[in-house]
Amino acid sequence: MADLDPVFQIQRVYLKEASLEQPNSPAILLEQEQPGVEIQIGVEAAPVVEGVFEVCVTATVQTKVGDRTVFLVECKQAGIFEIRNLPDDQMGPIMGIACPQIVYPYLRGNVADMVTRAGFPPVHLAEINFQAMYEQQQAAAAESASAVTQ
Repeated sequence: MADLDPVFQIQRVYLKEASLEQPNSPAILLEQEQPGVEIQIGVEAAPVVEGVFEVCVTATVQTKVGDRTVFLVECKQAGIFEIRNLPDDQMGPIMGIACPQIVYPYLRGNVADMVTRAGFPPVHLAEINFQAMYEQQQAAAAESASAVTQ
């Protein structure tokens, strides 16, 4: 019976990808105008082997003065999770809510560190309600599915 007990274990959390670009340096660094900041967050999950999944949270942070980029940071933080013996209806929320909540603090730290090492004040990514984000994605998917069937 123990073989059918639910399993949820973190195998590893790691930085999968990171890039920093300053395409208009050094001239743009002399600008006095405050740059605008645009942040995009994404979550993706994929099976690795039976019962083991990789969940990635991606952040893209772009700052601009006018239409010129000051810096662009793209960072993908990943985690490998062993998830076994859970009902199918629980797998989506586990991979769309629980796993990203574990990985996201590492992503926040890496983004702030990269921006600081580039010579800028750190960008602190806000806390994210992954449950609300997941529910919005599910509602959008259901809406587009119903639009296709009509």
